[in-house]
Amino acid sequence: MSESLFDRHRAIDTDTHVTEPPDTWTSRVASKWGDAIPHLERDDGRDVWVMGGKNAGMGPGFVTAAGFDGTFPESRKTFDECPAASWDPKERLALMDADGVYAQIIYPNAGGFGSGAFLSLGEPELMLVCVQAYNDFLLEWCSADPKRLIPVMASPFWDSDAWVGEIERCAALGHKAVLACNQPKAWGYPALFDPHWDRVYAAAQDHGLSISFHIGGGSFEEMAGEFNASGGVKANFARVSSTIFADNAKQIADVIFGGVCHRFPKLDFVSVESGVGWIGSSLEAMDWQWRNGGVSKEHPEFDLLPSEYFERQIYGCFWFEEQALRAALERFPNNIMWETDYPHPTSMSPGPATPALPPRDYIDRALAGVPDDVAHKVLEGTPSRIYNLD
Repeated sequence: MSESLFDRHRAIDTDTHVTEPPDTWTSRVASKWGDAIPHLERDDGRDVWVMGGKNAGMGPGFVTAAGFDGTFPESRKTFDECPAASWDPKERLALMDADGVYAQIIYPNAGGFGSGAFLSLGEPELMLVCVQAYNDFLLEWCSADPKRLIPVMASPFWDSDAWVGEIERCAALGHKAVLACNQPKAWGYPALFDPHWDRVYAAAQDHGLSISFHIGGGSFEEMAGEFNASGGVKANFARVSSTIFADNAKQIADVIFGGVCHRFPKLDFVSVESGVGWIGSSLEAMDWQWRNGGVSKEHPEFDLLPSEYFERQIYGCFWFEEQALRAALERFPNNIMWETDYPHPTSMSPGPATPALPPRDYIDRALAGVPDDVAHKVLEGTPSRIYNLD
């Protein structure tokens, strides 16, 4: 048997999720908030998260598809049906050992992929308390092995003062990155390039924390509406899952053309769960339109082309691509990282109904023939630097 890339490099999985246990908030938030505290309720045999007294539109079974024999909208119904590795850190570490994965970057589920679900709580004090409770929970969860389980903080993006304060608090406690809402305008807040966010970017840069833009940072309800449009739920889920990457392409354009990268040259941005095949064509288009549109005349202070800003401080993550991955690696070998998206429906977490390969097998196939120094950057070198890992 030939040697696996996982045997030569410490494989760092840059996008996984924790399935939050039922008591994540009820055990950490003051009881005075009563049923407004995020908690699980069983509705027609299915566990759902209830936030601010309202069904949040998602339960643990929907997002925890690893090993499940079915495809969306089929899913597990209750938390008890979810594999222990999705919610128990010791079991997660055991799964990582079995898969040959050294470390995982950990993102949320229930609070939303841009922290937007907390807005449904309605009361600003409770919203902040619940973000803090999640961040404390995640640190406790990752303490099972802090060198291998890497926490990414949730963010109270609706209040820039609170957000800066939470960055400072979480940086001191050991969080390694900041989850930012990739679609703030969907919630009525300024675009990512607006100076409104500069204090947040400055705080992250000062503390050496990267900014993560995870796809799906908009409303769960809006996304569910897309799934239920005419044409069939399975087809719509596949359509949305294939095209949602474009959201992050726009956010990357926003931080480049809006001058964020110029103003914060030491701040890294990571486009999470958005694939990498589009990166080359998007950056080529940005360079062309930059030159063709005379951007340098309007902004002589911008001293780099979009592709050069990208090379300096923006990164993408892949988990299923092969041919498109090769093109991205040829153009941006220093900016590409690997993920599995465990335990989501689109993840590299094989169940009987999915064509996904186990992580080791996929990487050995996808990176076959890639120079070993590039494979090292993808699997270990780049994520170790971005997340300040030992």
